[in-house]
Amino acid sequence: MITMNNTDVAPSWQKELANAVKNPVQLLQLLAIEPKTVPLSEAARKSFAMLVPMPFINKMKKGDLSDPLLLQVLPVENETRVIEGYSLDPLGEHQNGIQGLLHKYKSRVLLILKSGCAVNCRYCFRRHFPYQDNNLNKQQFKEILDYLKQHPEVNEVILSGGDPLMSKDDFLQYIVSELDKLPQLKRLRIHTRLPVVIPQRITEQLCLLLQRSRLKVVMVLHINHANEIDELFTSAMQKLHQAGIQLLNQSVLLKGVNDSCEALVNLSEALSQANILPYYLFLLDKVQGAQHFDLQTEKALQLIKQISAELPGYLVPKLSREIAGEKSKTLINSL
Repeated sequence: MITMNNTDVAPSWQKELANAVKNPVQLLQLLAIEPKTVPLSEAARKSFAMLVPMPFINKMKKGDLSDPLLLQVLPVENETRVIEGYSLDPLGEHQNGIQGLLHKYKSRVLLILKSGCAVNCRYCFRRHFPYQDNNLNKQQFKEILDYLKQHPEVNEVILSGGDPLMSKDDFLQYIVSELDKLPQLKRLRIHTRLPVVIPQRITEQLCLLLQRSRLKVVMVLHINHANEIDELFTSAMQKLHQAGIQLLNQSVLLKGVNDSCEALVNLSEALSQANILPYYLFLLDKVQGAQHFDLQTEKALQLIKQISAELPGYLVPKLSREIAGEKSKTLINSL
């Protein structure tokens, strides 16, 4: 495993983000893999930039081109293939009324709080999303607050992106305090991958501002493989758990990454040890550039059957897919 030099003071999450690796050749060299043996694609990287922080790279196995974490972030030639049935906007999100707001489901809205992520996963369903048209500032947030007041049926706000934890703590404090003032709201949900790739993002200030909210705060992590869960990440989750934050996880079923009974069982067990409850296991959203990660529904159903025989029911995630225009996630129980 790669290790970073020890220092007396741990780098801040902003510093880790600034030092993230953006060049696939550099990433492979860090992992002692000869770049010439890998089908890298500069066109794929230009279309969707590579970004991988060192704490995530440190979890990868040196010399292993099939490492499940490496496969999620490395731009390769398969991404440049144009395959029928895969689109730039698989969930129909690009047409939006209010900037930074998606209201797909009756009782909850999603805010595109930040346009960037701390890691660019190659299978991301928003890899083609027009973030430049959906960046959220305070003035636009006020328009969203007015919208929420006009829609009393909304009782839950989801902070998403990009990654909402790319926002600094003081901006998050402003967002949460304003949402706290809306009596109709019951829950605040945060969808994030940032703590997985930079656990230092879970600061004392962040835990405190979430703990002080009157809303029930739920954090939904995005973890696909047990190797993403290490001691540093588990320690960060313990801070959130102690602050009363409910922790859930959603994964994407990815060919070559976690498409085995062993991988999925190990993931659920590792999540449980970190006080995170498995929530959803999604079939891949059919986004152009990610088709090489896709699996047949039949294979997914077989895997759910296999892990259900190995795990207690509360550790078996719900196999689901999201379909554009539907009013909720679609559970997959049969072909």
